[in-house]
Amino acid sequence: MYLRIKPPNGDIEISAPLRMSDQRIAEFTRERYDWIIRQRQRVIEARDRSLSALQAASATSATPESSQEGAAYLHQLAPADSSQSGQRAQSEQTGLSQPYLPQPQLQPSQPQPTRQQPQLPQPQRVAAEPIWTAERKAQAAAAINAALPALLERWTPVIGRAPTHVTLRLMSSRWGSCTPRTGRIRLNLQLGLMEPRFLEYVLVHEMTHLWAAGHGIEFQRRMDAYLPGWRRLRRELNRQVVL
Repeated sequence: MYLRIKPPNGDIEISAPLRMSDQRIAEFTRERYDWIIRQRQRVIEARDRSLSALQAASATSATPESSQEGAAYLHQLAPADSSQSGQRAQSEQTGLSQPYLPQPQLQPSQPQPTRQQPQLPQPQRVAAEPIWTAERKAQAAAAINAALPALLERWTPVIGRAPTHVTLRLMSSRWGSCTPRTGRIRLNLQLGLMEPRFLEYVLVHEMTHLWAAGHGIEFQRRMDAYLPGWRRLRRELNRQVVL
């Protein structure tokens, strides 16, 4: 079974094999009540921080430079949600989540419990108004385009390789991606409305993939050399919500 708390509203989703009884699914959820409350609160707080940052950054706008969208591949850099599988909690603070293969969804019927079932508080829903207005998109793109030349000038000699293309787009589940074969890097437009250090970290992370496609020893060795505080930056970035 797989239990996840999904952003932005802290919705609860349970995936289970068809052979699993409704009663076992309900027991699985009750056993993790405290974890659900903690992770739901974390997701909602991260959502509220991200929304506040976007609202604060929407005072001005600019016209972004046009760019062609590169091919997508590789990894999810930041978690899309919090999850538990089996008996082991995975808060995904490490930031590199594994691919999730959804199982058939079951809506468990109400079992006959021997004690009162806990009632989970309902989270406040995000307003229906669009988060990404044309002005916010333009401002985010302008901020990234303004910062990229200096960042590339600084990090290309350090890393020893440069991307062939850097494209900007809204991504729903990641902060950036890289295709080492073509040298293309994509950056989440949301980075333009966040602290500049996050943009720098994601760019260095993706440029490092031009040497190491995965996140193994070679990738970590290079990141330690390029950006010694990268793990702390990753943790802080993972507290944000991809909108």
